[in-house]
Formats: sequence, structure tokens, C-alpha cells
Amino acid sequence: MTFQSFVLANRFENRLEASGQLSRARTYPDLTIEDWRDEIDRIDEQLVKLLNQRSKCAIELGRIKRELGLAIYSPEREAQVIEHVTGVNGGPLESAAMRRLFERIIDESRRIERVVMEREEREAASRRPRTRKSKAGRRH
Repeated sequence: MTFQSFVLANRFENRLEASGQLSRARTYPDLTIEDWRDEIDRIDEQLVKLLNQRSKCAIELGRIKRELGLAIYSPEREAQVIEHVTGVNGGPLESAAMRRLFERIIDESRRIERVVMEREEREAASRRPRTRKSKAGRRH
């Protein structure tokens, strides 16, 4: 069985299971450990792309927060994110596991916001004309 046929079969089974027509999980004896590892690698590649897209969004949010004078850390918003992802979680990961994963994702998002905002502020400061003060305290 190829993974394409596996994916199609899995989608079909998901529909049957959702409708109550499938009472037990199916196994795929034709698939090898290498097949499963290849599939996990493909999923990991998708996760990397999605996490980087999410990070780009966090950076843009950081810029907006800076313009509005808001703090990067927003515990209320983070609680909303955790509530949302645990609410849409259909398993097999438990809600507690999903919460822990997203706490790390949020931590890294907050970190990248800070790093980029600090770098941009340093770059902006280095482009500003510097004024020198004389010994008398007057600007030149």
C-alpha cells in the first residue's frame, strides 16, 4: 500500500468512523517502519513550515504592539490561544499535551518578537543622527 492510498483509506475511515459506521481502528500490515518514518518526516516538514509562518505572524504582531505601546507578553491572549487549541483538539494527543506544546510555541513566539523588536530598535537608533554636546552642554 502506498502512502497516497493509505491517506485516502484513512480519510474514508475517518468519515465512516464519524458517521458511526466504523467500529474499530484499522491496521495497515503492508506498511513498513520506513513507510511510517517517511510519513512522519513529511509531516515534520509541514510543521516546520507552519511554525515559521506562525513566527512571521508573531513578528508582525510585535511590530503592531510596539506602535501601539503594548507589551509583548499578554497573559490573557495566551490563555485564549491555549483554550482555543485544546478546544479544537480531537486527539489522540490529550489536552494537557496540547497545552504543553503550545506553551512552548508561545514562549518561542514571544522570544522571536522580542529579538526582532530589539534588533529593529537598535538599527533605528544607529540610523538617527547623533548630536554631540560640548563641554558647556550645548549641542553642536
